[in-house]
Amino acid sequence: MNAARQRPPLRGLYAITDGRTTTVAQLAADVDAALRGGAGIVQYRDKRDDSERRLLEARALREVTQRHGVPLLINDDVALAASVGADGVHLGRDDVDITTARRQLPHGSLIGVSCYNRFELAQQAAAAGADYVAFGSFFASPTKPHAVAADIGLLRRARAELGLPVVAIGGISPENGAALVRAGADMLAVISALFATTDIRAAARTFADCFASTEETPS
Repeated sequence: MNAARQRPPLRGLYAITDGRTTTVAQLAADVDAALRGGAGIVQYRDKRDDSERRLLEARALREVTQRHGVPLLINDDVALAASVGADGVHLGRDDVDITTARRQLPHGSLIGVSCYNRFELAQQAAAAGADYVAFGSFFASPTKPHAVAADIGLLRRARAELGLPVVAIGGISPENGAALVRAGADMLAVISALFATTDIRAAARTFADCFASTEETPS
């Protein structure tokens, strides 16, 4: 199932779950709403230490994302991604390296890497075969209030030099997201501005304007 997937370009709203839902059914419903609103990729992110619950939730999200035909990535956990047939993983600084993850995942799996505010990490990730790189935090983030601050110039440089899709993350809203897309972000990774709202589907739709008005080459 994972091998030789045909995927559209990585672009648009990148929905990251926030770990605050109380039931598997609610999590699945929230993600379904985000996808119906236009999200183009989903990352399951949950830092709580409950492997049984995480497995159930990841399986539920695999079903939802398959119905919508969008990729599901698992944050940090390569074994969980492999066990539920996810499309790949997102790796941070304390996770396994790209080469190790590739060995444990099916051919064609997506691997994204957090590069924070350091361009050299993005260069290393690109050289190691990452499918996309992520920078942030660009704005104050309720999810990671102590995250390092990233400069918008990273997006311009990544677009010019790396040849990989670029994700922007950290405090992103419909109001500030368009500037990041114009600077070179292919995807806007959003947590609170999506899943902390009362109408997730409508919130997802508002991010479409960030991309609709910036189809020209970034300046």
